[in-house]
Amino acid sequence: MNTTSDRVFFLSLGRQSRIMSVTPDGADPQTLIEGLDSFPDGITVDPSEGHLFYTFMGVDRVGEDYFSTDGYIERANYDGSGRKVIVPVGKFVTGKQIQFEASDRRIYWCDREGMRVMRCDLDGTNIETLVQTGVGEDGRHDETNWCVGVAVDHVGGHLYWTQKGPSDAGLGRILRAGIDIPAGESAASRCDVEVVFKDLPEPIDLEIDHTTRTLYWTDRGDPPNGNTVNRAPLDSIFYAEPEIVATHLMEGIGIALDPGHNRMFVTDLGGNIYVSALDGSGHRPIRALQGNLTGIAYAEVPDASST
Repeated sequence: MNTTSDRVFFLSLGRQSRIMSVTPDGADPQTLIEGLDSFPDGITVDPSEGHLFYTFMGVDRVGEDYFSTDGYIERANYDGSGRKVIVPVGKFVTGKQIQFEASDRRIYWCDREGMRVMRCDLDGTNIETLVQTGVGEDGRHDETNWCVGVAVDHVGGHLYWTQKGPSDAGLGRILRAGIDIPAGESAASRCDVEVVFKDLPEPIDLEIDHTTRTLYWTDRGDPPNGNTVNRAPLDSIFYAEPEIVATHLMEGIGIALDPGHNRMFVTDLGGNIYVSALDGSGHRPIRALQGNLTGIAYAEVPDASST
């Protein structure tokens, strides 16, 4: 009989950056991959193949900014084995949130200082730029162009992403466009780009609860609206005010949803992993670690010892 166990995968940044996992209650911490020196940021799972995909921001940085084209994407098994670079250095600048999309079996990610939303096949081929928010050095240094979080609504046919703006500036936005570029148009000049929310503190990562068609996001800006988890209904998103469902994060970053068990997991740069119900009730830390925590993902992992 095959059995599974729930695991929460996350990225820990420090002198020795790591990919780790814990149980949903924060127990049994396991280091899957360690010694990463290129600042990993986003992580997602392909449950059908048991794969992790994770982005790197690169090595060359000025303060917290990355302007060299040295980001890349790796794939590994759930246990950290089988590591493989699938999108090599030279294809984008700064890898941020990444999403596996089951409907078309591709991965989508944001390139922050590259000012892009991108996707490719699961083997790293057929790389496409879907959105280009700015060009040149002037554009790259304008933080309102920086794309960070991404989510795919395959039912509604939309791609959502965040442009966070400068830290705590209240210039953050969430935008959307069609999943594919309209015929005859380009990533830099799409007629279907819409601003969903504006004047947000500093929106970061996105997730969609496809069972209720609800968009969730973290915001690492100043309270009361920042350092929060927020949500809004997709089907009436232009008529809804964002609902704050969790507060008191220490620079919130990653978010992962588990609708089947009515829970979500959130990370922050303070080194905390939180769990709560999807409405934010019961919000509490389940693990505190040294280092900054960034991307997070949830999966049911097959038990290798089961028969």
